[in-house]
Amino acid sequence: MTEFDSIAAELYSGAPGDFVSARNARAKQMADVDVAARIRALRKPTTAAWVVNLFAQERAQQLQEALQLAAALREAQADLDAPTLAKLSRDRRALTGRLAEDAAELARARGAHITAATLDAVQRTISAAFFDPGAAAAVASGRLTTDLDIGDGTTPLDPSTVVAGDVEDAPAAQERPDDEVAAMRARRRAQQALKEAERARDAAEREHAATLRALHDASRRAEQIAARIDELEEGLKTARESAHAVATTLAGAEAEEQRAAAELARREAAVAEVRAASVGDSPA
Repeated sequence: MTEFDSIAAELYSGAPGDFVSARNARAKQMADVDVAARIRALRKPTTAAWVVNLFAQERAQQLQEALQLAAALREAQADLDAPTLAKLSRDRRALTGRLAEDAAELARARGAHITAATLDAVQRTISAAFFDPGAAAAVASGRLTTDLDIGDGTTPLDPSTVVAGDVEDAPAAQERPDDEVAAMRARRRAQQALKEAERARDAAEREHAATLRALHDASRRAEQIAARIDELEEGLKTARESAHAVATTLAGAEAEEQRAAAELARREAAVAEVRAASVGDSPA
């Protein structure tokens, strides 16, 4: 941090009512004309910006940890499902609310009157730092000139437009395998694996049920066909027996017909013989 940044940090965490006089006094003390000019050009911070600056400097570790967690959560969001994201949003609002209230308590301890509107602006500023890396760098600097509101979040914030002096990079996400984000990712992977396994099991159950139905239908059809075969075989046996009986009867009938025909021929010959004899004995 440069000398100018140090002076700006001191001024932006001081009492807002004393800002102008403190700024001008520090500018007069500077031997470097350029630095003095930059100090005189500093704008008085809004009340909400001052509250955030005070918190950033007096509770730097607490804010740093929160911003690191926010950075990790931003990276993790792509891996989370809708219910987890909804819970994350609720938890994030609760956390920014607690941080804003802690910051307001520090300001009240300095004798400041913090209105509901100011507290809301403080929470919006901290919330912006949770969503936007540029806003996170601006909040962590402790040299905010105005409160923040990133709107729909589609346009990244340029921290140099809201910070007096140079801006360091936003706090990076901590790479801890056992932190909340890693645990959340592990739960998400486990939930996804469970869902996939359940879907595969359900599909296997449906396939098994369909196979059982097909087996039942095939078994029933096989039983019906077997019964029909038995029925046809029994009918065929009866038909064969009937055919044999008819053939025997036919053979007997044919033999009887031949005998009857021979008898008829013999009788006709006898009649012819008697007729011939009868005609020969008739008187002339």
